Amino acid sequence: MNRIKFVNEPAELVPILMAVDKEVKREVLKDVSDNWRTAREIEEKFGEEGLDALKFFEKMNLVETKWQTSESDPEPEKSYHAFYTSFHINASSPVNEMCDILAAVVMPENEYRKIEDKILKEVDEEGKFSGDIADDLGVSQTMLKGLIKRSFKLEFKGHQIRKLK
Repeated sequence: MNRIKFVNEPAELVPILMAVDKEVKREVLKDVSDNWRTAREIEEKFGEEGLDALKFFEKMNLVETKWQTSESDPEPEKSYHAFYTSFHINASSPVNEMCDILAAVVMPENEYRKIEDKILKEVDEEGKFSGDIADDLGVSQTMLKGLIKRSFKLEFKGHQIRKLK
């Protein structure tokens, strides 16, 4: 089945760009684009980084999942396959917003982790209003969207930022 991911908002570029920011992620994405793969198969081939890539792809809805059994192991195992066969990117935005999105993507990992940790400390079980977090961090809403899209631990629910469960 051919599915196309339409990207109309600049913040939606973050998961796509982050999906290919490391060689392991690129290779895992290519692998699950070609075939259904279990987490075990990905771990055997790519190690712990491969499993992290799968988690990221699942959070970003870049993979679909199903349960399958094999002849050698009748126990059902979750398998992964790329959800989209292509991307259609048609996003325009003011330069300052695009700069914020791209800055969130290319930010060094250690700098990003510090910001993510600050956000995690601010967010309680019900979440926290994104405007308050943006003000506390001194960043634009667009930059905050990019930072949250990059996270394995946080997500937007409406105007709230919540911890992923």
